[in-house]
Amino acid sequence: MPLKTGFVVTIGILLLTTGCGKNVPVPVATGPSGTPHVGWVIMAGDGDNPNREFVCQSEPRTDCVMPASRPDSQAFTDVHFYFHPATADATYRGTILIPFLEGSTPHELKSNVTVKQGEAPANNSVSGIVPSKPGTYPMTIDVVAESGGASQRIRERVPVIVK
Repeated sequence: MPLKTGFVVTIGILLLTTGCGKNVPVPVATGPSGTPHVGWVIMAGDGDNPNREFVCQSEPRTDCVMPASRPDSQAFTDVHFYFHPATADATYRGTILIPFLEGSTPHELKSNVTVKQGEAPANNSVSGIVPSKPGTYPMTIDVVAESGGASQRIRERVPVIVK
């Protein structure tokens, strides 16, 4: 009997901890299925949970407006990037500039990610403090996707408004 009880307790713990993970939306690929695509999601919150509130994502696109840090309360953000699979293995190389992270202007994320055909999107995330100065901080994605012998440049400029 102790083995059965231990098994039930283990399964219960696994179910509880599985539900406690970050629940960040994964943007769907745009364009024809199998086309290389970089999706993204911007979240905001505090130091304990920078993923507390949804700000915006690549699809469906809405305005990206997030709170500025204040002297009595720092605002934090998590920015999640998703490199989607293609009809053949796809390698994404390039730079993503994130100017709305305090301490580096702009923060530079270098990508060198390979996604196998048929697999889930690869993920890369960056966390940081949102600046206290209000304004528009354009996030810039400049990546080349190589897949099946072809190259595709992915360029996107996303205005992020800090209020």
